[in-house]
Amino acid sequence: MSESNSVRVLTLPNAEQAALTIRAKALIFHDPKSLALLHHVERIAPSEANVLIIGETGTGKELIARHIHAQSGRKGPFVAVNCGAFSENLVEAELFGHEAGAFTGAQQARAGWFEAANGGTLFLDEVGDLPLAIQVKLLRVLQERQVVRLGSRKSVPVDVRLVAATNVDLEKAVQAGHFRLDLYYRLNVAPVFLPPLREREEDILPLVEYFIEYYRHRLDLDSPCVTREAATVLRQYNWPGNIRELENVVHFALIISQDGRITPADLRLPGQVAPRAGATANSEDGDSLAAIRLHLCRLLERGEPEVYETIERLVFTTAFEYCRENQVRTARELGISRNVLRTQLKRFGLIREAAEAGSRGVISVLRSPPSGLAEPASRCD
Repeated sequence: MSESNSVRVLTLPNAEQAALTIRAKALIFHDPKSLALLHHVERIAPSEANVLIIGETGTGKELIARHIHAQSGRKGPFVAVNCGAFSENLVEAELFGHEAGAFTGAQQARAGWFEAANGGTLFLDEVGDLPLAIQVKLLRVLQERQVVRLGSRKSVPVDVRLVAATNVDLEKAVQAGHFRLDLYYRLNVAPVFLPPLREREEDILPLVEYFIEYYRHRLDLDSPCVTREAATVLRQYNWPGNIRELENVVHFALIISQDGRITPADLRLPGQVAPRAGATANSEDGDSLAAIRLHLCRLLERGEPEVYETIERLVFTTAFEYCRENQVRTARELGISRNVLRTQLKRFGLIREAAEAGSRGVISVLRSPPSGLAEPASRCD
C-alpha cells in the first residue's frame, strides 16, 4: 500500500487504562490535511528546536508531542505535564524540584519534571496557564539549560527538548499581559497547528472504525455496522469536542445499539437525536435502559474493576458533552444542583480547576491500518 493511500495511526500507550475523555486516545492521518501535518511534524522532529503545538481541546496534541519525541532520536524519557493541574503555590516545585524543608510539607528533596525528563522530551500542556512568575523562571531554564530547585542555590544542568501545547491564542494572551512575549518567542520556534476534527473530514469515519474496534472488544460485542444515515451524520457533525467527543459518542452508541447496526438514533448528538422507526419515545427509553442494564451485568460478570467509578464518570462526561459543556443545562438535565455538578466535573478533570496531570509512555505508530481501517467505517447494506 502506498503512503498516500495508507492510514497511519498514533495511539496513547496503555490507552485502555486511561480514563474516558481525559485525552484523545488516537490520531489518524487519512485526510490530506492530516497527512500534510504528519509530514511537517516528522520534518521538525529530528531537530532540537522547541515546538509549540496549537490546537483545540481534544484534537490530540499530546499524541503529536509523543510522535515528535519518538522521531527525535532522543534516548531519554517522554514526560508529559499539564500546567493547569497544579496550584500556583506548587507549580514551581513540580517543574523545577525542591529541597527538604523548602516549604511546609517538603520532608525530603525531590527532583522536578525538568530533571525527570533529562535527555528526553518535556511536554508542557496548557502552557498558557502558567503564572507570570513561573514564566520568568521557565524562560531562564530554557536560556541557561539548568534548573535550581526550590530552596537550593545549586544549579542542575539539564538536557531537555521542550514541546509545549496550548488551546488558547497566546498572541492575544501576550497583548492582554497574561503571557510573556519573550517566552512566547522562545517556545514558538517550530509551531505546529493541529486542525480541529471538523476540518479533517476524511479522518472521521476511520476514527469511528478505530473506536468501534477498540470498545467492542472491551464490551465483548460483535462488530456492528454503521448505517449510511449514521455515517452521513457523523461526517456532517461539527465535533466541538473533537476526537474526545467522537470517542465518547462511539462508545455510547455501541452500548445502546441494537441488531448489529449503529443508526443516527444511537449517536445521541445534539440536534441529531431521532427516534427509531416504529418506536415511541417511551419504548425507546425502555430499550435504552434495558441495554444499559444488560451491559452493566456483563461488566459485573467479568469482574471489571471500579465499575461504579466508570459508570459515574460516563454519566457526567456524556451529559456534559451532550449539553455542549454548559454547566447550567447539564445540571438541569441530570436533575442535580450546579454545585454538585461542578464537584463532579472537577473530580473527573472536565473543568480547568482539576485538569489532569500528564502521563508518561511510549507512542505506538502503525504504518499500516489495524483490522477494519483500510476502508472507512463498515456500512450496512
